[in-house]
Amino acid sequence: MKFAIVILNWNGEVLLERYLPSVVQYADHADIYLADNASSDGSVAYVAQNFPMVKIIQNTENGGFAKGYNDALKHVDADVYCLLNSDVEVTEGWLSPIRQLFRDEPNVAIVQPKILDLLNRDYFEYAGAAGGFLDQLGYPFCRGRIFQALEKDEGQYDDVCEIFWATGACMFIKRIVFDILGGFDEDYFAHQEEVDLCWRAKNAGYKVFYVGTSKVYHLGGSTLSNMNPKKTYLNFRNSLFSITKNLPRRKAFLIILMRLLLDGIAAFRFVFQFKFDHFWAIIRAHLSFYRQFGKMYHKREKANFIIKYYATKSIVWSYFVHNIRKFNILVKD
Repeated sequence: MKFAIVILNWNGEVLLERYLPSVVQYADHADIYLADNASSDGSVAYVAQNFPMVKIIQNTENGGFAKGYNDALKHVDADVYCLLNSDVEVTEGWLSPIRQLFRDEPNVAIVQPKILDLLNRDYFEYAGAAGGFLDQLGYPFCRGRIFQALEKDEGQYDDVCEIFWATGACMFIKRIVFDILGGFDEDYFAHQEEVDLCWRAKNAGYKVFYVGTSKVYHLGGSTLSNMNPKKTYLNFRNSLFSITKNLPRRKAFLIILMRLLLDGIAAFRFVFQFKFDHFWAIIRAHLSFYRQFGKMYHKREKANFIIKYYATKSIVWSYFVHNIRKFNILVKD
């Protein structure tokens, strides 16, 4: 199988200087592409001058993560895409176990490696950690990360297992599956579009896997930090989009009503924390969701909806009421 590593870039010259060398060093015969989202800095010139082996694709606009990859991947010749953030440092041999899994498991469509924190290397990183899951209300969480609580990597997730969603920070996906699913939903712009893509893949009968024997380090927050109100807006809105699109109709309406209520509680919690920008971000997220509800409803997949999409009932209740901070306590076999 032919692999291609595709790095989406927008004004990321500093990040490329720091992290692209590790990708080039450990590419292991995979082609490397820089997919540039109409950057205005010197990042394209820097890569062209210093890494001539990297193929450059220049998008005509900054369409965010979703459109950026959709546009760029049309120009990539590969059987498997590795979608890699520009702020990821890869390690020696990281590709080998993932290649092996794709060879051994024909129905595996999407894979992610272990994601560790670049600045605190003994701990999992927020975006993806050791593989993503959902609770019954559609809240995403990870092995190794529940809300802001990050676990130390002590080998507890060095396995290979099926997960529900893989992080866009480092996602491997078969080209044929990406094409069948129609790529990322460009209405998301950024954040949680990978959750939606994996959910649609699951509904279509494909498998998503985590490979703990492959390891990368992610800086995180280089485009939008967790404290940015725009990230709050996109996460709250896009999560409602995914529920609307990927659950049976009656179930989706019930979950949406419950989520709107909980979102309201979260909004007023921001008020009491004097984070008024985040309060308004949730209000704007809901207004945008209402405006686009009809559009999202008509995008619902024709495939059978999977019934068991969640790994636990409520991470909100478990985290804030029972003070559970570790995946293995939250989700018991």
